[in-house]
Amino acid sequence: MKIDNFRSPLFYMGDKFKLLDQLKNQFPRKINNFIEPFTGGGSVFLNIDANKYFLNDRDKHLIGLHKHLLKSSKNPKLFFYNIKNTLDKYKLSKSYEKDIVPQSLRKKFVKTYYAKFNKEGYTKLKNDFNNGTKINYTSLYILLILGFNRILRFNANGKFNLPVGNVDFNKNTALALNNYFKIIKTKKVKFHNQDYKKFLMNINFKKDDFLYCDPPYLITAGEYNKYWNEDDENELLKKLDELNKNKVKWALSNVIEYKGKTNKILINWSKKYKNCKIKSNYISFNDNTIKSFKEVLIHNYEQ
Repeated sequence: MKIDNFRSPLFYMGDKFKLLDQLKNQFPRKINNFIEPFTGGGSVFLNIDANKYFLNDRDKHLIGLHKHLLKSSKNPKLFFYNIKNTLDKYKLSKSYEKDIVPQSLRKKFVKTYYAKFNKEGYTKLKNDFNNGTKINYTSLYILLILGFNRILRFNANGKFNLPVGNVDFNKNTALALNNYFKIIKTKKVKFHNQDYKKFLMNINFKKDDFLYCDPPYLITAGEYNKYWNEDDENELLKKLDELNKNKVKWALSNVIEYKGKTNKILINWSKKYKNCKIKSNYISFNDNTIKSFKEVLIHNYEQ
C-alpha cells in the first residue's frame, strides 16, 4: 500500500516533495542518523524514518523559520492565533478560514486577483517586518507564503524584498502546517546554520548513517544557485569521495543537463558511482517555464 508523503509547510523553491517516491525508492532501507547539509524547505527529512536528524542550511532566515515551526509544534493553537491576527491586521487573504476576496475583484482580475487583493497589505507587512528591531518569524512566514514563487530573498542591506505573489493562505497551507506539527514531534531533530563544509566536519559518522545532499545546481538559473561555482562543485564532490572511502553512505541530487548546458564535471565524476534518472520539471524564480533538462540521483551503495 502506498504511503502518502507530507509536504513541508514552507513550500520552498526547489522543494523535492513531488520527487519523494523516486528518491525514497533509492535511499537505504535502514537509516540511523539522517544528515542533510542543504535542507532547504525540509520535505525530504519529514518523510524519512531515522533515529536522529541533523539538518543544515546556510540561509539563516530559512533555518530560523524551521526552528520557529519546531518550537510552535508545542503549541499549534498559539501559532495559528498569531497567524490569524497578523493576516487580519494587514487585511490579507485567508481562505483556509474564509475567502474574503470580493467577487468583483475576481471578475476584473481573473488570473491575478489574490495579488491585487493582497498587494497593499503585503507591502505594509513587509515594511513593518523590515523596520522591526528583531525578526518576527510569524510575519516572515506569511511573507514567504504570500510571496512570489515562495522564496526568501533579501537585498544587500538585509531587507526582505520579495514582491507579492498571486497566492493565498489557503487550506493546503493549514494542512501542511498541522501535518508538520504532528510529524516533527515524533522526530529527534537538530537544526544548524553553517557552511556545509563546517557542518560536515562536526559530524561523527556512525554505522548506517545516511547523508543526502541537494546542493545548488551549477548549471541552472535559480535564485538559490547563483552563489555556487565550479570550485564549490569540485569541493563537494571531493568531500563525497572522501566519505566514500570512509564507507559513509550518501546520495546526491543534481542536474546534468539544462537548457543546452552540460555539467561535465559532474558527469565525469559520477561514472564511478551509481546513477539513477529522476523524472521532474525544474522551475526557477526568473523563468517558470518547463525546461529541457536531466536530473539524477547519484549514490555510493547497493540497495
